Amino acid sequence: MEDLTGMTWPPEPIKTERLVLREPEPRDRTAFIELLASPQVHTYLGGPRPRDELEREMPETPERRPGSFVVDLDGSMIGQILLRRAPGHSRPAAAGKVDLGYLFLPRAWGFGYAVEACTAVLGWLEDALPGEPVVLHTQSANVGSMRLAAKLGFTEVERFEAWDAEQWLGIRSPAAPSS
Repeated sequence: MEDLTGMTWPPEPIKTERLVLREPEPRDRTAFIELLASPQVHTYLGGPRPRDELEREMPETPERRPGSFVVDLDGSMIGQILLRRAPGHSRPAAAGKVDLGYLFLPRAWGFGYAVEACTAVLGWLEDALPGEPVVLHTQSANVGSMRLAAKLGFTEVERFEAWDAEQWLGIRSPAAPSS
């Protein structure tokens, strides 16, 4: 995956009714470690990384690159949204398109934060790169992620086998220009 290019980064923080989507800061390091070491978060992502390894390797300001948003609730990180271009994606339908990824701490699950945050980031992307289609892939067994993809307007392109599990690939076409 590659960072997004051709846009001004970092953007001004994106504010929703309950959240702020912003660039990562040093104060987010602990939450990033918790996110990446969580067995619950990584159930469908190949398993968590060892906490001691993350403590050693995590930079002071994690994930500081174009397309990486911290999801902030009341001044604390509850998740991350990633937008990256997928030039060498293994699935031809996804190659070269922007790929949407997201991770949320388990304590933030079930409150609609993922829908709110992803909707805001996709709106920002439409303004930054008009007409850009977006892809999303997840294990088909990940019911929560499948529901989120549907709520965000992704439609199935294909299912395929990878990492010993059925994967789902969806695409979200850009909004039609208003007349």
